[in-house]
Amino acid sequence: MVCPADTTLLDRAMMRVAMDQARNAALLGEVPVGAVVVHQGRVLATGYNHPIGEHDPTAHAEIRALRAAGALLGNYRLPECELFVTLEPCAMCAGAMMHARLRRVVYGAPDPKTGACGGVVDLFAQTALNHHTVVEGGLLADECGTLLREFFAARRRLR
Repeated sequence: MVCPADTTLLDRAMMRVAMDQARNAALLGEVPVGAVVVHQGRVLATGYNHPIGEHDPTAHAEIRALRAAGALLGNYRLPECELFVTLEPCAMCAGAMMHARLRRVVYGAPDPKTGACGGVVDLFAQTALNHHTVVEGGLLADECGTLLREFFAARRRLR
């Protein structure tokens, strides 16, 4: 599930918004992951990782963005929406995305430890599930990965 070479300028712009959200997480000492929900080509909601600060294991960037988007649209289903996230989603977030019935998910860096879009498992490829979201990975992967690498390198230096 690699992003096609012809990704749009809008796709790239939306991933950059997600990267800005990831930087917000890093400023709070959280793992720098950011997400943005796009509705009809416009930013609807954003989120960044904040499980430590919120004392909530579900406070991942994607979940926070989905919650905000659902509240704004007044619906837990988001079939006209796309989600851009800087890191390959985990199983929890992938499940939430499927329940939201997102049209498309685009992620940046792959996650070989917890990725649920092919990194470890591919939940989106399960044909038995009743909703099938289009998933594209690798958009601005190097830049998204650099945010994570720099964050963890800085934490190791502080030890």
